[in-house]
Amino acid sequence: MSRSTTDGSLERVLSRWQLFAIGFGAIVGWGWIIQMGYWIDEAGPYGAMVAFAIGGVLVLLVALIYGELVSAMPFAGGEHVYTHRAFGPVVSFICSWSLLLGYMGVVGFQSIAIGIGFSYLIPGFDVLKLWTFAGQTVYGSWVAVGFVGIIAITYMNYRGVEITAQVQLILATVVGISGIALVTGALTVGPSVSNAAFGGAPVLGITTVAIQVPMLFVGFDVIPQAAEEADMSSRSLALVLLAVVATVGLFYIVSIWAAGQAVPAGALGDSLVPAATAMSAVFSSTVAGKLMTLVGIGALLTSWSAFVIGASRVVFAMADSGLLPESLATVHPEYNTPSRAIVLIGVLSMAAPWFGANFVSSIINADVMFGIVLAWFTVALSFVALRYNEPELERPFKLPGGYAFGIAAMAVTLFFIALYMPGAPSALLWPREWMIVLAWVVLGAVLFGLSRRTTTETTIEEAGQPSSDR
Repeated sequence: MSRSTTDGSLERVLSRWQLFAIGFGAIVGWGWIIQMGYWIDEAGPYGAMVAFAIGGVLVLLVALIYGELVSAMPFAGGEHVYTHRAFGPVVSFICSWSLLLGYMGVVGFQSIAIGIGFSYLIPGFDVLKLWTFAGQTVYGSWVAVGFVGIIAITYMNYRGVEITAQVQLILATVVGISGIALVTGALTVGPSVSNAAFGGAPVLGITTVAIQVPMLFVGFDVIPQAAEEADMSSRSLALVLLAVVATVGLFYIVSIWAAGQAVPAGALGDSLVPAATAMSAVFSSTVAGKLMTLVGIGALLTSWSAFVIGASRVVFAMADSGLLPESLATVHPEYNTPSRAIVLIGVLSMAAPWFGANFVSSIINADVMFGIVLAWFTVALSFVALRYNEPELERPFKLPGGYAFGIAAMAVTLFFIALYMPGAPSALLWPREWMIVLAWVVLGAVLFGLSRRTTTETTIEEAGQPSSDR
């Protein structure tokens, strides 16, 4: 790989805590704020906790695979680098393009979700009705605040990953403190309601929640995207990634417990912002609920910014290897960021606010989960291939048991993929959601054909070199 258009270079500036904040913020976004009530209503507080424990263990298995690979190849692009080294450009493009589908879905959703947050906080915020799309009214105020968010997040990322990471660290700390406050409050006041521990239908409830859990852990895979900008050892990269997954799992479980102690399951399920409802109940204050909604908006911003980091680094790595236009591999000479890739992500995301929450929810189903779990599968496949083809590759964080972890991760990710097939519990809907996937596949095929380098030798060795040496 080469980067002839690059004037600057990516710098190793991220500390352990900053990288942790990027990963934590990527996962713990707006979703837990608004979906907590559904989980408890379906499975009861303890059933939801069991579902998250089961799903979390399965995701942790995938994260272990990532841990070994990021320690062996701590370079920008993460999954793109692993699959390129294992299988070459075609599989690498499929993996990276799938991942980009998922990341863009999150970025697009956040530009809508911020309007929902402001609508809850500010009475009369829903003004200037534009149209109804997919059953959802689109308001000009939602579009406006979405645009402001897009411009701000894009500009912050453009100016430097260290600035972005510092903001992430502050906001992630606030989110963490809010979770501790919710749990502490629940412990202090004691159980004020008597929810059925496992809901009305325990097995069905736990299963219903468990199949959603992988989506609630999406974001740990952003850490490998920024690996080349992390100022730490390769082994530490793996440990930070695993610490993020474990911490998020604990965060979800204790938050579910606290909410289930404070509010009846049905009331949580009916609430627009269940986490805020729980906080209001725990502290007997509507102000506490409003503050929790503000925290939710902060969590939304951390997730939004983290996925801009992830998406832009995927574009950057693909361009650097000739799978997208080479100009997108440009690094800003002053800010040392993949500036053109970041601007591209910002411009593309400006389409989302015009379509409303329901359509963007379809994108979340099609883009985020289907795209990302497909990428997870190719990463697991690459793990096994590299263990076989390159046993001598230095792996500072090396999993014991040879191929066992890779085969297990392949089975888990295939199960995740199967959840979105026709007839499955989370099957993508025809035609809307499947058409999104098909359109993305066609666009990817066209870009791959146009951008494919004429040289047949894009060496495997170069796929594993840091960007400054490529």
